[in-house]
Amino acid sequence: MKVLLDTHTFLWWSTASHKLSANALAVFTDTGTTPLLSLASVWEIQIKHQIGKLALPVPVLTLVTRQQENGIQLLPITLMHIVEIGKLPNLHGDPFDRLLIAQARSEGIALVTDDRWIRQYEVMTIW
Repeated sequence: MKVLLDTHTFLWWSTASHKLSANALAVFTDTGTTPLLSLASVWEIQIKHQIGKLALPVPVLTLVTRQQENGIQLLPITLMHIVEIGKLPNLHGDPFDRLLIAQARSEGIALVTDDRWIRQYEVMTIW
């Protein structure tokens, strides 16, 4: 099973796993799960770190590379993902969240998130 990680889920998995729900932890420890990290999340992390809104223990490249060694795969942004954004109702204005929702819907996979705004959309979520 493939799952897409919300940005905060990726960060918590990487640096503060005690913040993850039991369900999320079970997904990550299941050997049949392939966790995906959107390049949109990497972009969001880099931007927030650069403007001082997010402290990181290591550079973003190191953070992502370490998790790739643990089996996480990067999900590129495609034209179909962008087109799917246009099908979303305007419930939430965060462009990164909207792209993650569109990617999960386009790929037919669940989004691992604790974000209540995201759960208002028609998208499979796990928490």
